Amino acid sequence: MATAPARRLCLACSCEDSMPLDTAALARGAAREDTELRTAEQLCRGQLDRFLRAIGEGLPVTVSCTQEAPLFAQEAEAAGATVPLSFVNIREQAGWSAEAAGAGPKMAALLAAGAVPLPPVPLVPLRSEGVTLVLGRDAVAIEAAGRLAETLDLTVLLTGAEPVTPPRAAPFPVLRGRAHAASGWLGAFAVTIDGHAAPAPSSRETYRWGPARDGATSRCDVILDLSGGAPLFPAHEVRQGYLRADPADAAAVARAVADAAALVGEFDKPRFVTFEAGLCAHSRNRRTGCTRCLDLCPTGAITPGGRLDHVQVSAEICAGCGACAAVCPTGAITYALPPPRTTLDRLRTLLLTYAEAGGRDALVLLHDAEHGEPLIDALARHGEGLPARVLPLRVNAVAQVDLAILAAGLAWGAAAMIALRPGRRGHGTEGLFRNLGIIGAALDGLGLGAAVPRAAAIETDDPFALAEALRPFAALRTAWAADGFLPLGTPREVALVALRRLHAGAPAAAPVIALPERAPFGVARVAAEGCTLCLACTMVCPTAALSANPEAPQLSFLEEACVQCGLCAATCPERVITLSPRLNLAPEASRPLLVKREDPFPCARCAKPFGTRSSIERVKAKLDASGHWMFADPARLAVLELCEDCRVFAATEGGIDPYAGPARPATRTTEDYLREAERARRLAKEPLRGG
Repeated sequence: MATAPARRLCLACSCEDSMPLDTAALARGAAREDTELRTAEQLCRGQLDRFLRAIGEGLPVTVSCTQEAPLFAQEAEAAGATVPLSFVNIREQAGWSAEAAGAGPKMAALLAAGAVPLPPVPLVPLRSEGVTLVLGRDAVAIEAAGRLAETLDLTVLLTGAEPVTPPRAAPFPVLRGRAHAASGWLGAFAVTIDGHAAPAPSSRETYRWGPARDGATSRCDVILDLSGGAPLFPAHEVRQGYLRADPADAAAVARAVADAAALVGEFDKPRFVTFEAGLCAHSRNRRTGCTRCLDLCPTGAITPGGRLDHVQVSAEICAGCGACAAVCPTGAITYALPPPRTTLDRLRTLLLTYAEAGGRDALVLLHDAEHGEPLIDALARHGEGLPARVLPLRVNAVAQVDLAILAAGLAWGAAAMIALRPGRRGHGTEGLFRNLGIIGAALDGLGLGAAVPRAAAIETDDPFALAEALRPFAALRTAWAADGFLPLGTPREVALVALRRLHAGAPAAAPVIALPERAPFGVARVAAEGCTLCLACTMVCPTAALSANPEAPQLSFLEEACVQCGLCAATCPERVITLSPRLNLAPEASRPLLVKREDPFPCARCAKPFGTRSSIERVKAKLDASGHWMFADPARLAVLELCEDCRVFAATEGGIDPYAGPARPATRTTEDYLREAERARRLAKEPLRGG
C-alpha cells in the first residue's frame, strides 16, 4: 500500500557540527507535523545539492538557518523553484547553548512553529511630493535647507528668537513663526503657526520681520524640526515624515537631513491593526463606555469618533506597538502583523511539538526582532545561550501580547510566559503589564500561582542580565495537563476557553476570582429594586450581555459575554448598575441569569400587554400628585391604562383633545382698558340717587 507524501520537508543542519542534532527528538517533532526530516552538516556550501534536490520535489521546505537565507533564496530563484521556503534559527536560539545536548525537543518545536505560514502583510500607501517645512531657531536650519534645496521643495520657519543673517540668494522662502500645533503623517501634515511673518526684503545684517498674524496653516509632506524645542507629536520618534534633531548636534542634523532627502515618492507601511467598527464598545447614544485603546495609544492614532459610536483608527499614524489590540475587550481592534489566529497557531505548534518531541515544562520567551533577537544572538555567541527549556517566539511588538496569548500558552503546557522588553519602557507597554497582572490574579485564584510569576516581563538591554533574569524561572513546572484546544473566536473568547481548561486541571480552583480594574471579564450588578425595566441598558450593550425578553417584561444578564465596557452603567437613567471585574468559571456564567421580572400591564380596552404594572401605577401616581390640569379628570387619567392603539380610539370617541389646555381668559385690548376707564370716571361724577 503506497504511503501519502509528506506535507513538508525539513532540512536540519548542524552548521559544521558546531551544535549537536538530536535526530530522535527532531524526528518525533517532525512526525507530529507530517514532515520528512533530513539532516546535513554544511548545507549552505558542501551539501548545497541536498537543498537543490529538496526544492525540486515540489513540497514546502523548511531550512534550519537564517544566516544563509539570502543564499538559499537566490539558489531557489536560479533553479526556477516556486515551492514555499521558510527559514528558522535553531543555532543561536537553541544549538549554541550550554544546554545544547538537551535542546532536541526545542529545535523540533522551533522548526515546526517556523513552518506555520504567514499571511500577506496588509499595506497602507503613502505618497510624498517632497514639500518640506524646516523648523529652526538659527542659521543651522538655513544651512540644512541649503543642502536639501536641489531635492525638496522647502520652506524655512525660524522662531525669530536669535538673529540670523540672510543668505545672499533666496532659493527658498524664509519666514518667522512658532509651530503651535501639528497633525497628519508623511505626505499629509498640517502645521498651525502663530506669529507668522515675512522678512523685509531690505534685511541687512539680520532678518527684520514684517507684521505678524496667528493661526496660519502650513501643509507639507515632511517636517524637519531643528528648532530644539518640544516635539510637535507624542511618540515623535515613530511618526513617519517627522524628523527631529538637536541643532547643536551636527551629526544628528546630518542624519536627519539625509533621511529627509529620501522621503520623496511612494511608500508602503504595514497596516498594523484591523478595526471592526461594529464591535467597538466606545460609545452609544453619546454616552461614553470603553476607552481602553484611547488611554493607551502613544501616537494619537486612535481618536473618538464624534457622532459615531466607535473610535477612529488612523492606519497612517499607527506605529504598531499593539497596545490597543492587547487591551481591546471585544476584538474590535486586533493585531494584523500577523493576525491573532496565526500567532496563536505558531504558539500552539511550538508547545505541542515540544511536548511531542519529549520536552517538558517549557518557558516561552516572547520577543521582537529589533530588540529581542540581537540580545538572544549576543547571549549565544558570547555567553551560555538560552536554556533548553526556554522557547523563543518572535512577535512583531511585545506590547501586542494579549490575554489570549498568555492564557493559551499556559493551557497548552507552558510553565511560564515571559515577555522580553527593553530596559527603558517604551511606547504602549502599559497594556502588556495590565494583562500580566490580570493573568497573575487569575492564576492565583486557580491555585496555580508560584513564588516566581508564571506571567512576567524581563526588561533589560544586556544579554548577560537576560541570562540571570531567566534563572529563577527554572524552578517552575507545569502542574496541570496540557490541552490542545484550537484557538477559535476572538482573542477574549480564546482567553476564556484557555482559563476554563486551566480551571479544569487546577488542584484547588475557586470558581469566582476577583480581577484587577479594566479586566475584560466581570459582572454588571443591577439593583433590582431600583430598576424600572426601561431596558435602556439592553439597547447599548455591544455584546448582548444584558438582554430583554420580547414576550414579557424581563431583564437578563449573561456574565460570560460581559466585557466591562461600562455603557450600561453610563446609560441607566436610574443609576442602578455597577460593574465588578471578576472571572466566573462556574457553569452559571454561561447561562442567562434573570435579573428582574414583572407582570405585564394589560390594556384596559383590548387586554394587550404594553408595559409593566409598576411603571403604569408609578406614572399615574406622579401625575395625580402633580395636579396637572390635563389629568385632573379621572377619565383622562384612565387613558394611561390604554395601549398606544387604544389611546387613539379613546381620544377620538371621547372628544379628548391632547393639545387642549385650561380655559383661557378673554383677550383684552387697549380699547377695553380705555372703555373701562371712561366708565369709571362717569360713575365717579354722577351723584348718588335715593333717599
